[in-house]
Amino acid sequence: MEHETQQITRPFTVALLGNPNCGKSSVFNQLTGLRQKVGNFPGVTVDKKLGMIRLPGNRAVQLIDFPGTYSFYPTSIDERIVVQSLANPSDENFPDAAVYIADVTKLEKHLLLLTQLRDLGLPVILALNMADVAEKEGMEIDAQALSRQLQIPVVKLSGRTGFGIDALKQELQRLSEEQSYQAPPLFYELSEQEKQVAEAMKDIVPGANSYQALLAAHHYVWLPFLTESQRKLAAGIVAEHRFETLRSQVNETMQRYDKFTPVVRRAMRNVRSASRPVTQKLDSVLTNRVAGPVIFFFLMLLIFQAIFSWASYPMDLIEEFFAFTGEMARSHLPAGWYTDLLTDGIIAGLGGILVFIPQIAILFFLISLLEEVGYMARAAYLFDRLMQAFGLNGRSIVALISGGACAIPAIMSTRTIGNWKERLITILVTPLISCSARIPVYTVLIGFVVPSTVVAGVFNMQGLAFMGLYLLGIAAALLSALAFKLILKTQERSFLMLELPEYRTPVMRNVLFTVWEKVRAFIWEAGRIIMAISIVLWLLASYGPPAAMEEARQEALTLARERQLDETETANMVAARQIEASFAGHLGKVIEPVIRPLGFDWKIGIALITSFAAREVFVGTMATIYSIGSVDDEFTVRDKMALERNPVTGERIYGLATSMSLLIFYVFAMQCMSTLAVVKRETKSWKWPLVQFTYMSGLAYLGSLLAYQLLS
Repeated sequence: MEHETQQITRPFTVALLGNPNCGKSSVFNQLTGLRQKVGNFPGVTVDKKLGMIRLPGNRAVQLIDFPGTYSFYPTSIDERIVVQSLANPSDENFPDAAVYIADVTKLEKHLLLLTQLRDLGLPVILALNMADVAEKEGMEIDAQALSRQLQIPVVKLSGRTGFGIDALKQELQRLSEEQSYQAPPLFYELSEQEKQVAEAMKDIVPGANSYQALLAAHHYVWLPFLTESQRKLAAGIVAEHRFETLRSQVNETMQRYDKFTPVVRRAMRNVRSASRPVTQKLDSVLTNRVAGPVIFFFLMLLIFQAIFSWASYPMDLIEEFFAFTGEMARSHLPAGWYTDLLTDGIIAGLGGILVFIPQIAILFFLISLLEEVGYMARAAYLFDRLMQAFGLNGRSIVALISGGACAIPAIMSTRTIGNWKERLITILVTPLISCSARIPVYTVLIGFVVPSTVVAGVFNMQGLAFMGLYLLGIAAALLSALAFKLILKTQERSFLMLELPEYRTPVMRNVLFTVWEKVRAFIWEAGRIIMAISIVLWLLASYGPPAAMEEARQEALTLARERQLDETETANMVAARQIEASFAGHLGKVIEPVIRPLGFDWKIGIALITSFAAREVFVGTMATIYSIGSVDDEFTVRDKMALERNPVTGERIYGLATSMSLLIFYVFAMQCMSTLAVVKRETKSWKWPLVQFTYMSGLAYLGSLLAYQLLS
């Protein structure tokens, strides 16, 4: 395999591979720091992480973090991505070298994929991760002996502490400077039949070595880089040689284990596991059929309590800062449309974004801690039987829990579910799990209907209400899944195969990286939408048909004189009447007859329309609407909404009935265009996004209608 001519269009590229739960993400973060970004593999929606490394010789190297994979015989979409990228030497993702991360405490389990990777003819470095844990457990690894037997460089390291990272960079430096690479003989000895098939397949996959060509013969049916004519040729080759792919895979796997198992056992000495008894004791409680769900429920309750309790002080500070900033801007800048745009559109919209950063950061911080500790895999195992009863899979719990952060990556995570029916049902019901984008809506509305009192000296009432909304979403998701289980018919069955990792002390570097990525994504992705909508909304709410706007102004002035209102109250009266006569007011009035039975007025109608771009836009919309023309800049959006009155009855708009109705609507409604787009990409059809939007909108409307009519 040639590595002498590097592509000018890209730097030296290294693939980072390993089994799930091997600590690959920790090593990636240690190597790249903040020099990383997220993209997609060509033609698919699977995320890939790209990072840049600066080697000791000051050479820049690009690192591609591939999805966790068990072998080159995939059982999930994530694993297929690895195979399709590495079975085709002409693929644009084809790396110049590879670093294979293996958990040294489970080395024998992790070497199947390593030996397959080595047989691709790539320069490979074996990185023995968790060396610090192995040392504590009394495990001694002879890395030099392992290197001699496998004929590849071996480095001990720890993604947790950073030990060995410099040594890994030195090995990468050496590989990047090599003018040519002589691949060792194949670890797996092909049978005569396999050799004949591989030779014939080389005409279909140019540049492939024997093992790559054999992989193409195994997977020609779905490999995306093959054309239809090439598939027909491959099918002819397989039929001509009577190549039985399943038998070949079994023989290959057995032969590899027979060869590397003695190698591992010779390289390891004084093996005694200290963590396994601890793990077993913890699992006896945490995965217990009775105690496990109780502990899981308690952990979720603590998370929701923390979201409200810990975030309240920083949220108040952020709100006060933006209220002060708006007031200062209005008092120091000359009156005019640009001052109004700055204060009522930009500053109000920006405040509506940044005020929820503390809650989002806390949510992701706590979920990441559970992931790092190893608890989330237990949750999947714990709820597998329950999920099966509702037509789901144990792995569905991972998607459902991830949906508490964002439905988009949660839906994409369903690729690990092999059964199509269970995967489809998981996709259809995941958006019912309340995501972090709903937090701003819940925060504002819960404050109107639930007092901030403490129960039993520990629990905040608002936190309990917050969790109640999440539980309502979970119940709706499970019942919807049960309905789809009965509607969608299939004979296919699936089983949960999951490796439970050892319990580890969380790597705070990884946790903080996750929090940083999610907060940055919220600010940049959702923030751009919110800012754009805030500015457009300011224009729509500030301007309207000139005659109607002037008529509204004169009516407000007349009414103010009759009521003998002061200057401030008069200005607010004019603003309220003019926004109703504006273009935004007309838009809200169009849909008001449909939403009036739910207790919603035309202002809420505007927010429902704009928040379809992203749920959290609701609060930004309200911040803009209630800032237009208001001279009370010291009030926050929550204060202004709390003071809003029905002009006819004089009652609070956001009373118990309307607030609960709106909360129920947002629990059930599909209020995110991006989620629908991802569902379309994952299902490769518009049928299922339309089904999803229809049934969720129906649930939202009926639930909201019932709540309002009962409470009013």
